[in-house]
Amino acid sequence: MPGENLSRDEARERAALLSVDGYEVSLDVRSAVGDLAAAGNGAATGPRTFRSVTTLRFRCAEPGASSFADLIAPRVTAVSLNGRDLDPSEVFDGSRILLEDLAAENELVVDAQCAYSRTGEGLHRFVDPEDGEVYLYTQYEPADARRVFAGFEQPDLKAPFRFEVRAPAEWTVWSNGTGEFADGVWRFEETKPISTYITCVVAGPYHYVTDSYERTFEDGTRLEIPLGALCRKGLAPHFDAEDVFLITKQGLDFFHDHFDYPYPFGKYDQAFVPEYNLGAMENPGLVTFREEFIFRGKVTRASYESRANVILHEMAHMWFGDLVTMEWWDDLWLKESFADFMGAFSLVGATRFTDGWITFANRRKAWAYRADQLPSTHPVTADIRDLQDAKLNFDGITYAKGASVLKQLVAYVGQDAFLEGARHYFKRHAYGNTRLGDLLSALEETSGRDLAAWSRSWLQTAGVNSLTPQTLLSTDGRIDELAVVQEAPESHPDLRPHRVAVGLYRRSPSGALERYARAELDVAGPRTVVTELAGEQAPELVLVNDDDLTYCKIRFDETSLATLRASLGHLSDPLARALCWSALWNMTRDALLPARDFVDLVLRFAGRESDIGVLQMLHAWVDSAVTHYAAPDWRGTGARLLAEGALRELRAAEPGGEHQLAWARFLAATATTEGDLALLRGLLAGTEKVDGLDVDQELRWVFLEPLAAHGVADEAALAAELARDDTASGKRHQVRCLASRPSAAVKAQAWAQVVESDALSNALVEATIAGFAQPAQRELTAPYTEKYFAAIERVWTERSIQIGMDVVRGLFPGLQDSPATLEATDAWLSAHEDAAPALRRLVLEARDDLARALRGQECDAGR
Repeated sequence: MPGENLSRDEARERAALLSVDGYEVSLDVRSAVGDLAAAGNGAATGPRTFRSVTTLRFRCAEPGASSFADLIAPRVTAVSLNGRDLDPSEVFDGSRILLEDLAAENELVVDAQCAYSRTGEGLHRFVDPEDGEVYLYTQYEPADARRVFAGFEQPDLKAPFRFEVRAPAEWTVWSNGTGEFADGVWRFEETKPISTYITCVVAGPYHYVTDSYERTFEDGTRLEIPLGALCRKGLAPHFDAEDVFLITKQGLDFFHDHFDYPYPFGKYDQAFVPEYNLGAMENPGLVTFREEFIFRGKVTRASYESRANVILHEMAHMWFGDLVTMEWWDDLWLKESFADFMGAFSLVGATRFTDGWITFANRRKAWAYRADQLPSTHPVTADIRDLQDAKLNFDGITYAKGASVLKQLVAYVGQDAFLEGARHYFKRHAYGNTRLGDLLSALEETSGRDLAAWSRSWLQTAGVNSLTPQTLLSTDGRIDELAVVQEAPESHPDLRPHRVAVGLYRRSPSGALERYARAELDVAGPRTVVTELAGEQAPELVLVNDDDLTYCKIRFDETSLATLRASLGHLSDPLARALCWSALWNMTRDALLPARDFVDLVLRFAGRESDIGVLQMLHAWVDSAVTHYAAPDWRGTGARLLAEGALRELRAAEPGGEHQLAWARFLAATATTEGDLALLRGLLAGTEKVDGLDVDQELRWVFLEPLAAHGVADEAALAAELARDDTASGKRHQVRCLASRPSAAVKAQAWAQVVESDALSNALVEATIAGFAQPAQRELTAPYTEKYFAAIERVWTERSIQIGMDVVRGLFPGLQDSPATLEATDAWLSAHEDAAPALRRLVLEARDDLARALRGQECDAGR
């Protein structure tokens, strides 16, 4: 709708004019239960709206001025401003309410019918197919609170909130504050001043578990925080709330120790909710998570580590983001970069996952490296013109690059000075809003360092540098000179100061590749000599950025690369090994290492990888190497080699261990031959066994997808499996498998369901897209290249931004990896220069991935 896309200039103008004293929001969601038989989970019928009454008190710095409130709703029943009734048809345009002739002090009352969401934006309504129960939850970031109540939808107009909710009698309702039920209404305590996007309501017959956290501080002050964890009733048998509470208590202890500011928001509930678009959301007092963090089957330690990291990430937001909030989305990094860094920092410092920095180096930074090489790359402090920009900037730069930069900053100023600066920042700006300079000034005070130059280099420029060692040896086989060469791409030519460790490695008598010398230094400019390592024995491997202190792409000299080709699996330190794997993957993506060489390295050495998270990342990377970067005429060979390797490692893995499970999943991902598929069918039927492998329900669906994609499991088989697992999770799996079948009619139906209809929920849209795009079905999906470019602008205009993003990203014809597809993409971009900037950004990013794949294929073909 016109006006939905709030601009930064409009927000600044409104913030200069208005200040908010408080909200009272009354919701009536009794309509949510409706006619369940008619509504169904995937249907667009059934109850559509709920009543929302907002009373908003605010002041105006210029009496007589005009402004507007935000509301996206099908219908507004009544609007009253300072006791004066306004005609909704005159003041409400579908997304804004015009407010004219404001007084110094104002009261706005808006009575509206707001729409339940099927896309995870606003108040999402979910019907559990297992038992017909209805569940509600809200999700607002960056600007979807206006789909539930009227307000000023920008982060710097904070206010206290009071919520009351009328719900079906058998339901429980939660919000940010503690609630009480009386006279048919749930009433909640007033919140501290917070932004609209972190308010929250969760309602339904959720399974709820409680605990408490207690802490006595040095001054004798005692803090008690009620803890709660909730999920759908159908997931209750799988809900390991005790581990959620364990990580929560460990995190609260850690942040209290380091932040010296008690948790400020009273209770701490954590809701695991269905069809969630994000990993989690930091609503104070009521954090929401995707329910996939409740594991229905056996998973590896990496999954538990990931969940713990997300719990701690969201907890860090209670201080970085909720207590102190960025003024506008330009400084989104002030919360997300810090939470990403603090998630890993506390994970290692407070929990059983003491190897968390390995995961950070291998997984999180891979996300950042990809994002920072796209044409849409941006500085950590971004230029966010409007809300569509903001939505797309929840990316690898804002999260993982920003966190990597903060890790570098900690090395630069010292951990104690960094944390003391954070403590000053919280106390100085509690319940307020900040910009970059506010944080830097606090850190400058505690560290004594001038951070202006550091900020310009790391926060205000884009792009990733590469660091390459140059080694000159003397005649006696020792280092005469070792230097680090820094390079930058032409598009982003800035060279940055790096605090790095350079490690030298040689084979020990036992055969292990071990570090025997290390120097830590500042690298600046195009070439820096490492004087500390002169005279050392000649290394077999030079690892710049050893210990992962900085953010860069690691390169290798010829000797080091040859050593890795021969002995990567003998590298004894798991972090060093993870860094080398990451560097080799970056070289593959940059068309410096043929894809088949990366495949060979994985086949020879992945079976020796001890870190399960690294192993699972290698599986994803090597599958992508064959799918996207291998020469087309070698793809079949590569896929066969991967499947053979997966089966070999599956049979060799420890029975019942997590490595066995990872290799079983990878076998399913790579299975193409009749023998591979027969084995999967046998494992499902129980006629084949792998000692120790428990084929639980989740693994059954993993095995069924390749069977469906290769025409072995038909619609009847998938229906039978759904009958066995008639749950919300089972339905998503079935939908993905149905869309993966090798049939032109199946692809046409999947396309129509996603592109031509809005009947499916966000979760089922995601599942359908995942099934539609199968690497082995390039010919089947080829006709959709033209249809894609004909449809995306309409989809972007007509559908919610979340669904628009899913469609534009998920259905881009990247598997049609030819120059012709690149030309079609360029033609669309040329003909649609006036398209929404956010839409163009998504297409430009997809184009870049395609061009990178073609360069990789050329490299692999010329091997």
